[in-house]
Amino acid sequence: MKRLFIVISVFVVLGLLLAACAPAATPAPEQPKAEQPKAEEPKAEEPKAEEPMAEPTTVTVWFHSGKGEEREVLDAQVEAFNAANADIQIDAVRLPEGSYNDQVNAAALAGDLPCLLDFDGPFLYNYAWSGYLTPIDEYVSDDLKADFLPSIIAQGTYGGRLYSLGTFDSGLAIWGNKAYLDKAGVRIPTSIDDAWDKEEFMDALAKLQALDEVEYAIDMKMNYGQGEWYTYGFAPIMQSFGGDLIDRSDYQSADGVLNGPEAVAGMEFFQSLFEDGYANASPAGDDDFYIKKTSALAWVGHWMWGPHSENLGDDLVLIPMPKLGDKAVTGMGSWNWGLTSTCENPDAAWAFLEYLVSPEEILHMTNANGAVPARKSAIAQSDLFGEGGPLNVFVQQLEGGVAVPRPVTPAYPVITASYAAAVQNIVTGADVQSELDKAVEEIDLDIEDNQGYPLPE
Repeated sequence: MKRLFIVISVFVVLGLLLAACAPAATPAPEQPKAEQPKAEEPKAEEPKAEEPMAEPTTVTVWFHSGKGEEREVLDAQVEAFNAANADIQIDAVRLPEGSYNDQVNAAALAGDLPCLLDFDGPFLYNYAWSGYLTPIDEYVSDDLKADFLPSIIAQGTYGGRLYSLGTFDSGLAIWGNKAYLDKAGVRIPTSIDDAWDKEEFMDALAKLQALDEVEYAIDMKMNYGQGEWYTYGFAPIMQSFGGDLIDRSDYQSADGVLNGPEAVAGMEFFQSLFEDGYANASPAGDDDFYIKKTSALAWVGHWMWGPHSENLGDDLVLIPMPKLGDKAVTGMGSWNWGLTSTCENPDAAWAFLEYLVSPEEILHMTNANGAVPARKSAIAQSDLFGEGGPLNVFVQQLEGGVAVPRPVTPAYPVITASYAAAVQNIVTGADVQSELDKAVEEIDLDIEDNQGYPLPE
């Protein structure tokens, strides 16, 4: 029995092992179902290639390297404009003021003018006549034009087209040291309506010259040297006497006007200021009036407001131009902006010019350089030039017929160079008539050589 049980057990174990090793049964396959059409899955969008950023338009600008305050303001304006305009970038280049006109002419001949050009007002007419500039009438609305001082529009117009706009105008006056004027008993005019006449002006010089503190009664800024200052600063003396730089009826000759009896009388009076010891023909520097205080008066323009006011404080007074003849006369006009005829991006250049002549930016500049704001809306906001302001006399002169523009003719570069040479010789004692005759000869020869400078068609 025991053996039989063992045998049976062995067979049972073998059966179990065989069952464990057998493959599992495969289930019967299911009948395939009819395939249903699948909805198309949306394809993932392929990332778009980024379009390259357009390069900004670069506008090259030339401006004169004048007073430090003006340079600093313009640098700040360029930086602010560039930061606010990614599509337009201003590349500003400074050029020395003394050789500026020569460099403009050289660049024009080489076809290398910038897009936007800064230049002294009376040189516009030669530049426009020569084809360097393009009119800007299409950019300047009637409302914008009406907000500018008439002198700015007149300065920028040639042949009936507007070629330039400035951010400021200018003017001459007599700056005075009130402490000296009071001590000498000299009346201080405050408006163009009560300006000194020639007799009172000469009386003031004599009284001031007698003061112990005064070496020269008036500083005529001869330290500026021969150049545009001589025309801007001293032609008004001759014009007050009735002379002028050229016959303005047709701009064809200076004969009888620049060398006529009125012009000669005016320049002889000017010469007498040096001969009689009231003015210094060769000052050592710029500061006789406001630092050394060896001069009681200064014959100069708005641009000296900063140093004068800083050093004289409450003793500084501004006196309107005197009536040396039938009328008082001041110079006017200043550096302004125009688009060149070779500019490839005039719209971009205008965008920057439009920014510069906004009232806010005009005041930014004129608060620094003491110049007359070019727009009426800016003048109204100006503490310096608004009604009752310390520099309002300059506005009175521009609006009251005292200001006389420099001649509106392409011959102006020769006119100013010839006149300045005459002034230099007159100051050092040369015969006035001979010097003015020489200037007339040079001016008339230039006009003749250029066939009278006919207007471009």
